[in-house]
Amino acid sequence: MATIDRYPRQATTPALAHALSAAERGLAVIPLSRTKLPALRSPHRSPHGSPHGSPHGSPHRDDGPTAPPCHGECGRPGHGVHDASTDPARVRELFARAPWATGYGIACGRPPHHLIGVDLDTKSGTDATSALRELALRHLFTIPPTVVVRTPSGGRHLWLTGPPDVAVPNSAGRLAPGIDIRGAGGYLVGPGSRTAHGVYTPAPGTAHLPPAPCPRALLRLLLPPPRTRTSRAPEDTRGDGLINFVLTAHEGQRNTRLFWAACRAYESGLGPALLEPLISAAVRTGLPPQEARATVTSAARMTGHAR
Repeated sequence: MATIDRYPRQATTPALAHALSAAERGLAVIPLSRTKLPALRSPHRSPHGSPHGSPHGSPHRDDGPTAPPCHGECGRPGHGVHDASTDPARVRELFARAPWATGYGIACGRPPHHLIGVDLDTKSGTDATSALRELALRHLFTIPPTVVVRTPSGGRHLWLTGPPDVAVPNSAGRLAPGIDIRGAGGYLVGPGSRTAHGVYTPAPGTAHLPPAPCPRALLRLLLPPPRTRTSRAPEDTRGDGLINFVLTAHEGQRNTRLFWAACRAYESGLGPALLEPLISAAVRTGLPPQEARATVTSAARMTGHAR
């Protein structure tokens, strides 16, 4: 018996064509609307249009607002990034249910690529590209040739791959102002997508590159600090540890260690108290006072604590 195509008259729109091409490369995709949000409505919305639960892609089941969020276990589409697939038939089905889709999202953190997206923004006067360059200099890493996608606002998305056993969390501005990270549970707008503000396009010479491995030093910055089973150390003990970390720096790593320690101090709320002790420690290792203060100021700016 001949197999009947479930959607025999479905037109291949530009968005669907780009999505199918991405799926062939092993990238799981979903249809997006012109607002860059998942195009399919949640099947768990009430008749009045409000979702049972979170509006951010984790709708609750139909059996009440206290039910756990459904991530597609119900078998129906409409669960955001949880619907993402590399199966061409499934991709066609999703787009057939959302003929208004003008773009597609690429799920991050999924095998085989375990994609990590570095979103360099240009809005609000930020210079994310310079911030990433400064981070690379401080932490001694370089971004290898990889896929780069230009956004309609002038920003860029860098595609990197992570280890299969590491889940990089999503973050906004934690690495530096203007740098957002798309990791497990997040998605990137795919090249060729048309939004209300324009089209996402691959940067020249990068469209056919494979996503490059994320540098180890950058990966360490993207991951949250490991949790320990011991009780949290008092503030003065943590401060002593950061100061000692700077004091034990050898020539060639003094600036990098001071920057790292200052960032950790600001992130933990100890920045103002440790400002002078960290500078004094760096000076004792031979770092010029003016350079030490400039490094601490840079750390404050990177963590959003600059005055």
